[in-house]
Amino acid sequence: MSGLIRRIQDQRPQLTQSEIARRIGISPAAVNSWVRRKRGTGRGPNRETLTKLAGVLGVPESEVFTAAGRKTPGRVAPDREQRIVDAFRELTVEQQEFVEIQIRALVDYNQKTGPA
Repeated sequence: MSGLIRRIQDQRPQLTQSEIARRIGISPAAVNSWVRRKRGTGRGPNRETLTKLAGVLGVPESEVFTAAGRKTPGRVAPDREQRIVDAFRELTVEQQEFVEIQIRALVDYNQKTGPA
């Protein structure tokens, strides 16, 4: 991800690490650690932060997620999301816990395996 941030900063020198941090609501030290960190070390920023970063940098989310070594999350159509929530509510507490564990495992897998 450091390469992406540095490339954008070369194109827009007024966009400092501190300014990036301010715009996405994190500490400048966090942005600095992304720039200095080699790909594959640490967990890095979460999905929401990567999405905000794409907006600040003016690049597609897919470019930021790829630079971070992550898979780009798919968009959920509102009707699909509602169907999933409705179905989830019909499950027992134990089944809901099981589904949550499975979803978290898939998210962790996507974060660890990088772009597809």
